[in-house]
Amino acid sequence: MQNGENSGASGVVTAARLSVAPMMDWTDRNCRMVHRMLSRRALLYTEMVTAQAIIHGERGRLLDYDAVEHPLALQLGGSEPALLAEATRIASDWGYDEINLNVGCPSDRVQSGCFGAVLMTMPQLVADCVQAMQKVSPVEITVKCRIGVDDQNPEEVLPAFIALMRDSGVRRLSIHARKAWLQGLSPRENREIPPLDYPLVHRMKAQFPDLHLSINGGIASMDEVRGHLQVMDGAMVGRAAYHQPWDILGQADLLWGDEPTFTNPFDAAIAMRPVIDAHVTNGGRLHQFGRHMLGMFHGRPGARGWRRLLSEGASKATDRASALAVYDAALAEVAAGAEAA
Repeated sequence: MQNGENSGASGVVTAARLSVAPMMDWTDRNCRMVHRMLSRRALLYTEMVTAQAIIHGERGRLLDYDAVEHPLALQLGGSEPALLAEATRIASDWGYDEINLNVGCPSDRVQSGCFGAVLMTMPQLVADCVQAMQKVSPVEITVKCRIGVDDQNPEEVLPAFIALMRDSGVRRLSIHARKAWLQGLSPRENREIPPLDYPLVHRMKAQFPDLHLSINGGIASMDEVRGHLQVMDGAMVGRAAYHQPWDILGQADLLWGDEPTFTNPFDAAIAMRPVIDAHVTNGGRLHQFGRHMLGMFHGRPGARGWRRLLSEGASKATDRASALAVYDAALAEVAAGAEAA
C-alpha cells in the first residue's frame, strides 16, 4: 500500500521551487515517471482525485505510485470537510509528501460537485476543509487557487482569501494568475482567455512574506521560471512541462545547484527504454507511456517522426516485442534526424 518514505517537510518545501501542475487525464503515474526521469528535484503532483472516489472507489488504482516519484503531492477535490478529512486519513497510508486541496479547477463536472474554482466564492468553507484535513494529516496541507472567479475583484478577493488560509494554518499556496469564468467559458478557454495578472500574484508575496507562494499559469520556459523566482518562492508549470518536458525539466535541477541527469533528450529517452520494457512485460501498453513523451524532442530534428511513430504505432503494439520495436523505431527517427541536421 505505502510506496516509500516521503521526503519530509523541508524536502517538499525545497522541491516546490519548481513543480509540475496537477492536470486531469495527464499527470498520471506514467507521466510522473517520465518527468521524474528528467528531474530528480521538481515537485510532482497527481491528477486531482475526489474525496468521494478515495472513500468509495478502488484505492490502489487511485493512490498507488512508485517510490521513485518522490517528492510527490496528492491533490484532492471536494467541499465537505468530513469527507476530505476521511480521504486525507486514508491517503496518509500511502506516504505522499503533501496533500493539496483544489480550489482552482473550472471544469463543469467540478462545479457540479461544488468544488474547484467555485470554492473561491466560499472561502470560509475552504478554511473549514483545510482545518479538518490538517487534523488527520501527517504531512502539510496546501491549497491551489485562482485569483478570483467571475465578477469578483481579484485585488480584494485574493488577499482576503490568502489571509484566511494563513489564519487557518496553511503555509503554502499555489496561485493560478488568472480568474476562472464559471459561466460562458470551457475549461480549455479558462486556461487561455482570462488575462494573466502576474503583478498581482507578485504583490501577494510582498504582502505575505511569511508564506511560501508559488505562481502558476502560462509559464512556458525556464527563463520565465527563473524570472518569477526572483520574486516568488516557487513556480508551477503545467502545459509546457507536459508538451515540452525536456525543455522544462531536462535542465531543471540546475535551480537547486545540481547537475542534470542527462545532457540531451535522446539520452533521457534511451534511459526510459528499460522502464517501458518493464511496463509492457508486466502487461502494460506502450501508449500509456508514449502519449506522455510525444513532446520530448519538441523543435528538434526527428521530432515529427518520433511523434508519428509513438502516436500511431504505440496503440497498435500489443506485446513486448512489438512495443519495443515501435519505441526503437521512434528513437531511430530522432537519431537519423540529428545526423541529417
